[in-house]
Amino acid sequence: MKDVMPTELIFICFMLLHGVEWDIEDLSWDEEECGAKLVSVPREKLWVPDIHISEFMEKDNSPKTPYVYLYNTGHVYDDQPIRLVSFCRLVIYTFPFDIQNCSLTFGSYLHFGTDIRMIQGSTSEEILKESQDVFETDGEWTLVDISVAPSTLALDEGSYSQIVYYIILRRRPLLYVVNLLIPSCFLITVDIFSFLLPLDSVDRSSFKMTLILGYSVFLTIMNDLLPVPGETTPLINVFFATTLALMVASLLETLWITNIQYSSRQYSAVPHWIDVLVLRYLAVVVCLPRKKTSNRTTFFSNPYTTEPAQNSSITNISAIHLQRVSGDTPPAKPQPTPLNPALEELRKLSRNLSAIRLQMDKHFTGSNTVPQWQMVGAVIDRLLFGFYVVFVVVSFITIVCIWILTNSYARSRI
Repeated sequence: MKDVMPTELIFICFMLLHGVEWDIEDLSWDEEECGAKLVSVPREKLWVPDIHISEFMEKDNSPKTPYVYLYNTGHVYDDQPIRLVSFCRLVIYTFPFDIQNCSLTFGSYLHFGTDIRMIQGSTSEEILKESQDVFETDGEWTLVDISVAPSTLALDEGSYSQIVYYIILRRRPLLYVVNLLIPSCFLITVDIFSFLLPLDSVDRSSFKMTLILGYSVFLTIMNDLLPVPGETTPLINVFFATTLALMVASLLETLWITNIQYSSRQYSAVPHWIDVLVLRYLAVVVCLPRKKTSNRTTFFSNPYTTEPAQNSSITNISAIHLQRVSGDTPPAKPQPTPLNPALEELRKLSRNLSAIRLQMDKHFTGSNTVPQWQMVGAVIDRLLFGFYVVFVVVSFITIVCIWILTNSYARSRI
């Protein structure tokens, strides 16, 4: 990736080019005889070397100085400032904790190394100190170091003398940490604590979906602060992708557990291996003791469910007994008393109400398999919550360690 950094390099180039000097043979005078050691000469009257910078990207729009300074020894000093817009290949793998090494190559365009030889004037420490005093940016970059290395460009026609200034810039990460990393950590923390919401009273899946939607909107708004991926993907993009993937995995886990909790009435009995593995062993691991089940069985009796013949016989016996008590003479053979149609309808209604009562009681009390499946869901939810927390911590520690190690390796190579 190539990124233009005009503001950061303009002022540095002023200092780097401040004091371009060369010697012209056979151009000298006696200071005592002429009475001057230094004179200003129009630039067009003297030979000026064609020094250029290889990293130029735009036309130089800096103000022109019409004069150069000539000493009595033939030494020429040029104080021509240059406004440089340069390109620098940025390595953004450790963004926003990256350190960039940008170079400025000075050399002649027409003359070979035998004609013009580039020599360093001031030391690197002096250039760095003076550059830091005048270095001004928008606050994102800070000047760390400047190093100088002479080099030679060898071509078929000949070799050219060059001198390369390596400018070490470090990005200030506070803006990106506050606006990108800390909000992401807050959101993933809220997602972790959402596991504490009870499944039977709060719709946890809707809450997690809201978090995912908010995080997606957050990344869309902050997309302008993220670097454009080039040959390598920045670690911060991996961090955001991992965070989003963890939130989606958390939502899928919640949907699965919710399905177990609320669809358990449709399931058959818990298999034996699940009962042993989950309810006996994993429940102990996640510190979720198994609930004791009651062995009580409730029976319901309906006094009106006897056969009509038996009821009629009871009615007949009661009538005969009353007749004997009253002194009446009973008939030789009791006659069956016809059933009242209204009484028959009431008995049917009683039987229907009893059946409805049994069904409603079964619905509210639940079968024996429902509490077992709910316990299975609670154990699995607690276990996956532990795995989720461990994976989040390990992922974040791994990314932070890669950030630190890569940044340390980049500093050691500077």
